[in-house]
Amino acid sequence: MADQFAASMASVEPGSVPSLRWEERPEGPVLVLLDQRRLPAEEVELVCTDVPALVDAIRSLAVRGAPLLGIAGAYGVALAAVRGFDVAEAAELLAHARPTAVNLAYGMQRARAAYEKALNDRLGREQAAAVTLAEARALHREDAEASARMAEHGLTLLEELVPGGGFRVLTHCNTGALVSGGEGTAFAVAGAAHRAGQLRRLWVDETRPLLQGARLTAYEAARAGMAYTLLTDNAAGSLFASGEVDAVLIGADRIAADGSVANKVGSYPLAVLARYHHVPFVVVAPVSTVDLATPAGSAIEVEQRAGHEVTEFTVVPPGAGAEPGTGVPVAPLGTTAYNPAFDVTPPELVTAIVTEHGVVSPVTRAGLAELCAGPQQGSGSEPG
Repeated sequence: MADQFAASMASVEPGSVPSLRWEERPEGPVLVLLDQRRLPAEEVELVCTDVPALVDAIRSLAVRGAPLLGIAGAYGVALAAVRGFDVAEAAELLAHARPTAVNLAYGMQRARAAYEKALNDRLGREQAAAVTLAEARALHREDAEASARMAEHGLTLLEELVPGGGFRVLTHCNTGALVSGGEGTAFAVAGAAHRAGQLRRLWVDETRPLLQGARLTAYEAARAGMAYTLLTDNAAGSLFASGEVDAVLIGADRIAADGSVANKVGSYPLAVLARYHHVPFVVVAPVSTVDLATPAGSAIEVEQRAGHEVTEFTVVPPGAGAEPGTGVPVAPLGTTAYNPAFDVTPPELVTAIVTEHGVVSPVTRAGLAELCAGPQQGSGSEPG
């Protein structure tokens, strides 16, 4: 698959490489991805000419983050349609690439529905493919617009929760432009606070074992000129105890109908710490991340990843050319590892959920369903 999943160094200035783009080439259309496994050391692009290549990129975390996975899922279906591959087969491959991230299935289903509707309307396959690509592009554009609205709603909420400004915000994993068609989710709120002169400090969890915070969030914070500090995940308790955190801002990979939030593993302990120390714990995610068909957190399928991500340390992140056994062992040979990609935070620990439609607080099943039904006036419910 080397000819279908090619990597090339990006000969551009740092920070100018988009996370994902559709490109028309003489040999046919391709989906070009910024390889997030290589950051922050180098900006390398992956070129996907078919859906199996895109699925490899998704599973290996070359492309990641809930909103961006939704966009990738839509473009993947479009890629199959435009190149004349089996669209149904491509859609199934994408649907199972990462089970916890509901946006991936949402984007795939939306593009697939557009394709099938076009065929049912008796359009030819070429026209149906064009319709599918237009739908993917529309989703991409909508996500950027949603990001801007989430940033606005989130900053308003922060100003209500932490009067006086000068926010010291703790975040986990990566939720910026690398996961979105726009400026991101939780990171976009921090960015809005920074531009308003109200962000005193962004505390960045390393986010073990793959260090998305250290490698990606710190990379984006440095590019934005934010005042930020990196900490190990297990130092967060000390930070709370010293009174250095005004709010926690995280993203989400799936939000159940009851308001339970699945996010990068390590999020739930932060919610517990935040509740004990009376610090607001805020989730920022588009409504496409809310899955009303999943009744509660216990019904969310949590992805289990390979043990070698925990038992070995690799200079190149796992999946970017490193195979099991090629890293530096940090545990005895034969050690088994518990390595869930996500954990689930119950709604009673979540102060508010911020979406492009507004804010729900307190987080209840009814409030979340109402919010998802359509845009709200202002910033939604009052913070609790």
